[in-house]
Amino acid sequence: VQLVESGGGEVPPGGSLRLSCAASGFDFSSYTMGWYRRAPGLSCERVARIGSRGTAYDYTDSVKGRFTISRDNAKNTVTLQMDRLQPEDTATYFCNAEDGITAPQAVCSYKEYVGQGTQVIVSS
Repeated sequence: VQLVESGGGEVPPGGSLRLSCAASGFDFSSYTMGWYRRAPGLSCERVARIGSRGTAYDYTDSVKGRFTISRDNAKNTVTLQMDRLQPEDTATYFCNAEDGITAPQAVCSYKEYVGQGTQVIVSS
């Protein structure tokens, strides 16, 4: 399983970023995919999740109406469009193939250990 995130950067409050995750090594179209984030010193949280067919999704309350998750099963990619970014969105973002068992903290800890993720900084 390989997941490579990209698209992070630094933007001012109110700005936008588009994160992408390229997947390989597994049957991507069979998995629900999730985006997680961890801000320095804070807990990991799942930001958004999208079903295997792209027709079911959910978001954590703090990003509803601002973030949009999507996927392209033909290209094995999952995307997180982030609009109206706020300083509290500053974090390292990770994508994950969901197994329905692993807790968010464990997801972030593992991905930090292997050096995955893309950093988002929202600052004026």
